[in-house]
Amino acid sequence: MPGVPDQVGLFISVPVFLASAVTVVLMGIQLAKYGDALATLTGWGRLFVGSILVALATSLPELSNNITAVRIDEPELALGDILGSNMVNILVLAVVALMFGGKKFLRQVAPEQGYLIVLAAILTGLSVLLATWHVAAPGPLTQGHFWQIGFSSIFLLVVYVIGMRIVYQHPPKSQDEGDDDIGISLRRAWVLFGIVSLGVIVSGIFLAQSSAWIAESTGLSSGALGILAVAMVTSMPEVSATIGAARLGAADLAVAGLYGSCVFNITILAYADIFFRDGVILHFAEPEHFVAGVSAVSLILLGGLFIWGRNRFSQPVIIVGLVAMVTVYLAGAAWAAFLGVPDAGGHAALLRSLPLS
Repeated sequence: MPGVPDQVGLFISVPVFLASAVTVVLMGIQLAKYGDALATLTGWGRLFVGSILVALATSLPELSNNITAVRIDEPELALGDILGSNMVNILVLAVVALMFGGKKFLRQVAPEQGYLIVLAAILTGLSVLLATWHVAAPGPLTQGHFWQIGFSSIFLLVVYVIGMRIVYQHPPKSQDEGDDDIGISLRRAWVLFGIVSLGVIVSGIFLAQSSAWIAESTGLSSGALGILAVAMVTSMPEVSATIGAARLGAADLAVAGLYGSCVFNITILAYADIFFRDGVILHFAEPEHFVAGVSAVSLILLGGLFIWGRNRFSQPVIIVGLVAMVTVYLAGAAWAAFLGVPDAGGHAALLRSLPLS
């Protein structure tokens, strides 16, 4: 905190961070629950539930956190949270698939999910590409803006809309809509969904502010903190929703929720850009953001590879592949953390002098 000793700042910010993190997790779990209830009561299919409703519900922590982050002038924290969350989402896929039978779990996923997986990879990759383009060869697309909203952010939104339209033009051939008798009325579901959504937004505000305080007190870069701690916390609703869907035998819902969240997360960069008055969020990418982005794209494609090839790969190969995905996450997170520590043996400063920095 400005003008406050580091020890005092941590004494205040760490409890606030932990309290807001717990609240985000609890609210996120309820948000996914009532979102799923609304989907059943309104007759929406599982593809819609997973990639739109559940993805939106479980991504509200990222949305509120990132809007708050840019309002307190922490765009690095916002970008780190988004890319880190996409890494965590696919880590969750790998861990849940390992927990629920590996090949058995993946074989429940409809092949039409491939369109959503490709869209997640394209949007995440585009965010990294546009950030790199701004650094290497600044131009109108990366530097231009309309009412302070970057052209790059608008471009990401356009790709999202086009991509989601393609996804819904290719629905799964068979869909299990679940049990209609869920013991709650439509009106009550809407009211509870709204209340819990408000709780997620408020707790996300405190989460972003306390994260910035911790970064200032510890010297860890906001980007690395977003990639590691904040991304893990704001992705906890995805964890609970995915495990719950897997227990119900709804692997399709689980996978659509995770990849749909990856897709929606990238659009948050555009929504948060509306509230950022000092430039375009992607312009503030640091080396740790590039590491997180490349790691996220790699994980998204690896997950897609094992989903598409689940009938061709043996169980041992799939298990090894899922473990490899966990390893990719850990390696990417460790590298991002190393880059986020100032003057780590002089190596971080050297890496930051490279063209991408």
